[in-house]
Amino acid sequence: MLEVIGAGFGRTGTFSLKAALETLGFGPCHHMLGMLERPEEIPLWQRAGEGAPTDWDRLYSGYRSSVDWPGVRFWRELTTRYPKAKVVLTVRDPQRWYDSARATIHRAAMDPAPAPTPVIRDMKTMSRAVVWDGQFGGRFTDPDHAMRVFTEHNAAVRREIDPDRLLVFEVAQGWEPLCRFLDVPVPDAPFPRSNDKDEFDSLLREHVTDAMTPTT
Repeated sequence: MLEVIGAGFGRTGTFSLKAALETLGFGPCHHMLGMLERPEEIPLWQRAGEGAPTDWDRLYSGYRSSVDWPGVRFWRELTTRYPKAKVVLTVRDPQRWYDSARATIHRAAMDPAPAPTPVIRDMKTMSRAVVWDGQFGGRFTDPDHAMRVFTEHNAAVRREIDPDRLLVFEVAQGWEPLCRFLDVPVPDAPFPRSNDKDEFDSLLREHVTDAMTPTT
């Protein structure tokens, strides 16, 4: 059962938040990139993106938290299904968010070259259904439209989630506000700083290398 729901779009520090939540004992935490290792989830999210009825308990079986897409597309459904879960909205300057998302996750999803593995092929198809067509209406390359979707999403979360249940969070703030909100001690370790552009590319390369390495 989910105890923490991340409501911030990808590229707002969601990978750092994932690492932080797992350090604080709220793991495993669901994140898009984790499906590289759990490809059996991909068709379930594909069907959710197409509007099929979704068994959220089945999809999140074994998880204690969720961040990033595809889950954030369904934040209303998740916050209703798990009414006791706390909600963390990661935020970022809209222009910086757009530039980062376009250079990384959108570029990877829309790359016309053949996918190097079946898992990446299926993830690209799913992300188009859930995110690029579903969330942005196929218009992500229009910066004004994409940033409007981003800012309207953040405003809706702020408006619809009870303030006592919501933390609006920038990962640069570090442990203090997150730990206070979740009522847990501050770890004696630096706050995770993960998933910049180079690390994103590195994760994809690592998956491809692993997939192409013969097993003995």
